[in-house]
Amino acid sequence: MYLKIFLLSMLLSSFKCVADSDSLQKAINGEHRSTQHKNRDIYRHPLTTLEFFNVEPDMTVVEIWPGGKAWYTEILAPYLKDQGLLYVAQFDENSSIEYFSKSFVKFKQKLVANPDIYGRVIITTLQPPNQLEIAPPGSADRVLTFRNVHNWMKSDQALQVFEAMYLALKSGGILGIVEHRNTAQTEQDPKALSGYVTEAHVIELAEQIGFKLLAKSEINANPKDMHKHPSGVWSLPPSLKGGEENKAYFENIGESDRMTLKFIKP
Repeated sequence: MYLKIFLLSMLLSSFKCVADSDSLQKAINGEHRSTQHKNRDIYRHPLTTLEFFNVEPDMTVVEIWPGGKAWYTEILAPYLKDQGLLYVAQFDENSSIEYFSKSFVKFKQKLVANPDIYGRVIITTLQPPNQLEIAPPGSADRVLTFRNVHNWMKSDQALQVFEAMYLALKSGGILGIVEHRNTAQTEQDPKALSGYVTEAHVIELAEQIGFKLLAKSEINANPKDMHKHPSGVWSLPPSLKGGEENKAYFENIGESDRMTLKFIKP
């Protein structure tokens, strides 16, 4: 088993396994992206993050829970539209939870308004415990999720979602995770109510399902973030949940410290 994993990782590093940086940068610079979204690039590092996940323009990619703003969808959709395929696993449009249904409507309106960019995006539904088929089984080269693991932990559904991501991937496919990172010595709250999760816990969740960790990156690290805030990660930008109180302090910190992890499905 470990020999197979080693050979797969060597294949990924030696073969054509790098993003098309010029095409990716073009998507990042696209006029369809708002100034507000582009201003977050300094915190979210889309170019280096997607390069780290080895996302190539001819791949089948699944993005998990982009919400209504579709921040990464704005980049992935134009990057993949000519040669690849983008599945977006969204909330259930008929959910009884208003946040989910409203986010879906906002996302769908965004796609419909710009068919040149989003016309080939395929929307699927991820709403555990019952709606878990995010793409045809074994079809995806990459599954990517950004700042979502804490949400699944809060509802005790993390393992179900990791299993869904595993099933969607091809053998040798990559799962890329960006998540708010807690300090390593912290005892993990099983509900992750602060929004922060330890790297060790995310790795444990993934490995329980069968994933193997390939690499870590500090691309999205923020050493200014001390991880202890009145409203958890939501004290920080872009949420600034505390309003004007200590706003300048939290803006100086910037967005949360984040882990960036790359797993392989053997």
